[in-house]
Amino acid sequence: MTFSHSHLLGIEPLTPSDITAILDLADQYVELNRRDVKHSNVLAGLTQVNMFFENSTRTQASFELAGKRLGADVMNMAMQASSIKKGETLIDTAMTLNAMHPDLLVVRHPHSGAVDLLAQKVNCAVLNAGDGRHEHPTQALLDALTIRRAKGRLHRLSIAICGDIAHSRVARSNIMLLGKMENRIRLIGPPTLMPSEIGAFGVEVYDDMAEGLNDVDVVMMLRLQKERMDGGFIPSEREYYHRYGLDALKLNHAKNDAIVMHPGPMNRGVEIDGEIADDINRSVIQEQVEMGVAVRMAAMELLARNRRAKSPEVMA
Repeated sequence: MTFSHSHLLGIEPLTPSDITAILDLADQYVELNRRDVKHSNVLAGLTQVNMFFENSTRTQASFELAGKRLGADVMNMAMQASSIKKGETLIDTAMTLNAMHPDLLVVRHPHSGAVDLLAQKVNCAVLNAGDGRHEHPTQALLDALTIRRAKGRLHRLSIAICGDIAHSRVARSNIMLLGKMENRIRLIGPPTLMPSEIGAFGVEVYDDMAEGLNDVDVVMMLRLQKERMDGGFIPSEREYYHRYGLDALKLNHAKNDAIVMHPGPMNRGVEIDGEIADDINRSVIQEQVEMGVAVRMAAMELLARNRRAKSPEVMA
């Protein structure tokens, strides 16, 4: 199993074999998580610190659960009420934290590049839990695991990513990962929600759902990132749902066995019809949540292995 990275900051530096290594190990953790006793000691003696400068209940809970199931000492730092509010800089925070000798640092931050900066200032392994509009690597990895388990492969599939592409770090990470694994990627959404540099992504772009969903294997819906919008990107939520919300009529254009995904939280009746979201035959949204814990366990184990290999004093 090859994975030589010191941090997991994004999908961009990963090779297809790196991605496969994480997913293969995550598959093993799916089975562990389904047992009555869901515990391992691979991170015993190590300290995991979760620093979330943005609120994210599901991602933080997933990382916390992953660390505890692997035997780590897990600490959640309430950054919303921290010294940052008193004027402390991100670098000051990093240096203070570094003095506490954590082993794994999980960071979510509203500014792109902030997690990379932290990784340069600390001695531990850093995992990016989402930074601005930049990347959300573990979300793309859990999406990839969900697709691979549902479809039996993660290559040469036709995958549609629909909705607010411009503001979505999930879309960015998925485009990179799925592209590395030789899939055909379609982006569907209004022109106002497409990145200006879309031509460099190596994808197909559609502003019509029926045309874009034609014969696809996977339909990945995105949340409208209203907190990152500073203008009138859509006429109204009602109009958006009419044109771009996933309902049965639009889904009929995809393959009969196409799966439906959403990173959550969902805005039902805006991005996706409630019946489609809950359709046990098509929707894998709950599976995505389950895969998230397994993927984060795998990523942390691989980073811990590398940390121990480079620092013999970090005891197993």
